Amino acid sequence: MNTASLLSHLSIVLVRPKYPGNIGAAARIAWNMGIENLIVVGDQLPEREAMAQMATHKAAHLIDNLRFFTTLDEALAPYSIIVGTTARRGRQRIIEQSPREMVETILPQIPNNKIALIFGPEDSGLTNEDLKHCQLISAIPTADFSSLNLAQAVAIHCYEIYYGIVHSQKDMLPTPKLASSFELESMYTYLEESLTRIEFLGKKNRTYWMNNIRQFLTQRKLSSKDTNIIRKVCKKFLLNYRM
Repeated sequence: MNTASLLSHLSIVLVRPKYPGNIGAAARIAWNMGIENLIVVGDQLPEREAMAQMATHKAAHLIDNLRFFTTLDEALAPYSIIVGTTARRGRQRIIEQSPREMVETILPQIPNNKIALIFGPEDSGLTNEDLKHCQLISAIPTADFSSLNLAQAVAIHCYEIYYGIVHSQKDMLPTPKLASSFELESMYTYLEESLTRIEFLGKKNRTYWMNNIRQFLTQRKLSSKDTNIIRKVCKKFLLNYRM
């Protein structure tokens, strides 16, 4: 695959952005690095002109073609690899990587998978609920003050991805297609219900154990077939198990 084809597998997802100008700035940056897929998640999409002003006329088509969703679950459904970005270092169960390390990890997965990079609100970042969807966490190492502007964070990640693809694609050994977020979340729903039925999960420990289960299964790099098997086992269990 050529560079443009590989970049077409990537999407920038802005979750609940507060300022329309940052959406436009992100579009401008993405277009400069060859990424054309822009997604916004929020209560409502800002007016086009407020976003397009920062995008400039060269990236205005990304604003016109961006996809808008009211929930992150819906936005991420088609994606197999989801990378969350955060400035809150050391607080996640998923191992954090720098943008450059993250790119090295995902490069072999780009040819056969759709990949989403998600960025949280400017004032608070992604929540733990947002991050549960992610297989990877990327944190930008800084000398001191760690809070970067949303557009700056998008720029650093887009540049590292573009640079990595341009300089590494000849040596890239693609990995198989993985399960989509929709398939994974469906599997986790049945798995959580089954573990609740046998009282393995309670009100107090539910989040803790489900986060650990998600982390464990993420490391297995599940395929669509894998998630389907687990989901069917759980469905059969729920139909036949009696308290």
